[in-house]
Amino acid sequence: MNARFSGMQQLGRALMLPIAVLPIAGLLLRLGQPDLLGWAPMAAAGDAIFSNLGLLFAVGVATGLARENHGAAGLAALVCFLVTTRGVDTMMAVPASVTAGLAGAAREVALSTFKARELAKLSVPVGLLSGIISGFAYNRFSNLELPSYLSFFGGRRFVAIATGFAGLGLAAVIGTAWPVVEHGMDAASKAILGAGSLGLFAYGVLNRVLIVTGLHHILNNFAWFIVGDFHGATGDLRRFFAGDPTAGVFMSGFFPVMMFGLPGACLAMYHAARPERRAGVGGLLLSLALTSFLTGVTEPIEFTFMFLAPVLYAAHAVATGLAMVVMDLFGVRLGFSFSAGLFDYVLNFSHAQRPLLLVPIGLGYSALYYVTFRFCIARFDLATPGREKDEPTAAATIAVPAGDRAGAFVAALGGAANLREVEACTTRLRLVVADGASVDEPALRRLGARGIVRPSPNGLQVVLGPVADQVAGEIRAALRLHAPESAGGPDAGALLAALGGRGNVVDLAAAPGRLLMRVARPEGVDEAALLRLGVHGVGRPGEGVVHVLLGGPIEAVAGPLRALLAGA
Repeated sequence: MNARFSGMQQLGRALMLPIAVLPIAGLLLRLGQPDLLGWAPMAAAGDAIFSNLGLLFAVGVATGLARENHGAAGLAALVCFLVTTRGVDTMMAVPASVTAGLAGAAREVALSTFKARELAKLSVPVGLLSGIISGFAYNRFSNLELPSYLSFFGGRRFVAIATGFAGLGLAAVIGTAWPVVEHGMDAASKAILGAGSLGLFAYGVLNRVLIVTGLHHILNNFAWFIVGDFHGATGDLRRFFAGDPTAGVFMSGFFPVMMFGLPGACLAMYHAARPERRAGVGGLLLSLALTSFLTGVTEPIEFTFMFLAPVLYAAHAVATGLAMVVMDLFGVRLGFSFSAGLFDYVLNFSHAQRPLLLVPIGLGYSALYYVTFRFCIARFDLATPGREKDEPTAAATIAVPAGDRAGAFVAALGGAANLREVEACTTRLRLVVADGASVDEPALRRLGARGIVRPSPNGLQVVLGPVADQVAGEIRAALRLHAPESAGGPDAGALLAALGGRGNVVDLAAAPGRLLMRVARPEGVDEAALLRLGVHGVGRPGEGVVHVLLGGPIEAVAGPLRALLAGA
């Protein structure tokens, strides 16, 4: 169960990479329209991104899932996507009614148009499948060793070959069963759209409930890129930008919550703070409110009360579901390319349906959140910012120079040896640590963390806001710079002892960034000891196979280790 949950979290994180492209796509598409700049090449550039979302999802998801986010996985996903789509195009059966009465060039045009429209429906699902297959194929086969006469095709080169064959298999399944697949997709879309208020309410509630795990990205991708069809454009977001007047039902409800509701909650928390602490938390809460209002990034606010007051967060989730229903009942249709903030609202105003109704509905939501938060904070004596009694407050956040920030985070996270993986999504660091108990949560909060989530014993998420990706990059750079390997690597004797001794290592090979070993007794390998020696990670891709991830010149470690194994 934990492995499946971890895999779903990985997928949710990987989905953020292609989604990050959408703001520039929406900006170019919108600014290029005749009512703004009126420059057709700009609009065409934005439309090119929306027209190739399947390709972007394939490459982005594969890269996000692959170890070290290696680009070879993205190339393999591109191969899988192209093989699959071209194969389906060749195998797809076209109804006789499409070409009835046509001949020659007219018949060919009708066939091409029909297939292009049908393949557009498949673009994102095939892209997601290609990305998932390629990401996991890279993690499984990127270090595969083939016999010497086939060695050129081993390792990372084998991944693209394997995903090419996987693409053939996908093409065979989808091409053969396309009528059933199409019927299933249409039926699912109609069921979701036909669920009306109940379906929208459930979507809004689940979207907020799942945010703590990061799995809301999977839910959003289904709603925004797959559900519905408008002249070949599928998904609420794509249909909105394609001009579908019915699109926006899965986006409109976020605007009252993000632009008005949560800023109202920040005002309530400010007024509920102790008088002597209001000055300290005022700047923090104003920053969080403006971030939500302008950009629609809400996690920093939500994590200030998510765990302090689960009942209050449950009310927030219900209010989000109700916002979906209210906006739909009033016929408001709003859309965004990034999130439900002021920037997207203004940019897409002319594409929206009844957009001015957001103002009265939003003001009502601001009042609702303010009253609810003020009452609950006072009634249940909640320790929201400015009301903490014993623990360090959000006002105690320390300012760290940019050059020192990475070191401060590494220290708070238990040191370099404690960090196995360092990744980030839009607003949070996503980490894998060797020892969760070594993490200094108060220190992380002083560094600006708005929330800390532990989805598994070794999993850690640190909510920082939009700077999360930048901080993750700084931490990775610091780990590379100060890794023990840069000074000659970990001691070969200590490394061999952690591997179970000379008798346990059957075979040793070196590859860029890692040692590849076969061991006699897998249980004899002490992973904790290896991590304490400063290795970046330990992988076990197969029975009796151990990979030790290192940085710097790999031979600086492999050479002395071989000498010890040889008895020198």
